[in-house]
Amino acid sequence: MAAPKRVQIADDALSADSAYRLACAGTGLLWRGDFQNARQLLQALARRIDRPRKVKRKPAGTSEIADNVSPFHLHRQTQSQRARTLGMLLVQVEADRSIALRRAPDWSAALRQAWGEDGGQQTTARVVPLRELLGVVGAYEWRKNGIEIAALGAAPKNRIHPHYGVYSPVRGEYLDLIAAEPLPADPKLAFDIGCGTGVIAALLARRGIARVTATDVDARAIRCALDNLDRLGLREQVEVLQGDLFPPGRAPLVVCNPPWLPARAAVPIELAIYDEDSRMLRGFLEGLGAHLSERGEGWLILSDLAEHLQLRSRAELLGWIEAAGLVVLGQRHGVPHHPKVNDVSDPLHEARAKERTTLWRLGVAAAGA
Repeated sequence: MAAPKRVQIADDALSADSAYRLACAGTGLLWRGDFQNARQLLQALARRIDRPRKVKRKPAGTSEIADNVSPFHLHRQTQSQRARTLGMLLVQVEADRSIALRRAPDWSAALRQAWGEDGGQQTTARVVPLRELLGVVGAYEWRKNGIEIAALGAAPKNRIHPHYGVYSPVRGEYLDLIAAEPLPADPKLAFDIGCGTGVIAALLARRGIARVTATDVDARAIRCALDNLDRLGLREQVEVLQGDLFPPGRAPLVVCNPPWLPARAAVPIELAIYDEDSRMLRGFLEGLGAHLSERGEGWLILSDLAEHLQLRSRAELLGWIEAAGLVVLGQRHGVPHHPKVNDVSDPLHEARAKERTTLWRLGVAAAGA
């Protein structure tokens, strides 16, 4: 986020109500009190943001929500405002990654892992939202412990360790679809487009594909994928390249799990969820034919949540497939099982309850078809 235009010193004497009023007004609160009290204050701010609001009655014939604001965009606006308000509680981190506050934990290892090992070169302190620090520590724990992926086989060689800034494979249904779909005949090579943590490339290698080439535009994702492939003992089978979409050449199997929602990302990690103007999706479809071997298959794994949110229609997707000279060879569907599916308090619950994830098997249309 951009730095707040106004900052004032805050400590244990500041009440939660006063802090809330200041944060809502855009005033940064640079904490100089007890660290654990700062964590409690952050929780108090979150409770005030999340408490139900009284809705003022509108005159008859008017809508509570502007006609041009969809529930999805209203939800994003609300989440963005929530993040900005909570981001007003600031903590100073010293050049050596320490926090010079009473009862502050030693998070230096987590901060070095997320921000790099440049503590010796950095000579000044930095000011960071406490909420961001908690996110760094959460990512550190996820990376240390890893996430068990059933589709990769039996423990212990089935864990993926996401790095800070790389989206975690917390939804398993798309991996189950890839694991269950029969492979094209004798695929000795496969491409994984947008590899992230490397979980799809690892799964393809575990399914017996002799060589997998994985790509991603993000340097963090490249390092994360290489780390995970090392842990899983798959580096000899999988090559990881930094680049946009396709590697050079053709393959009998090309797999892509693009971001599912056509919207603008507010922060870099959201690029794993939001694909503005469906750029990656359309780029994959438009370039797939030129990177498939003869009778090869492209596997597009895509949720239909965008359709239920009225952000993209099924007709648009089918039109892009046809325009790219591709045909649908088959489909396999899966139902998400993440917690938000059953959370009736979620503003997008109605759409999430209908969501299905589909593995689209795509091939090149025959000439003259």
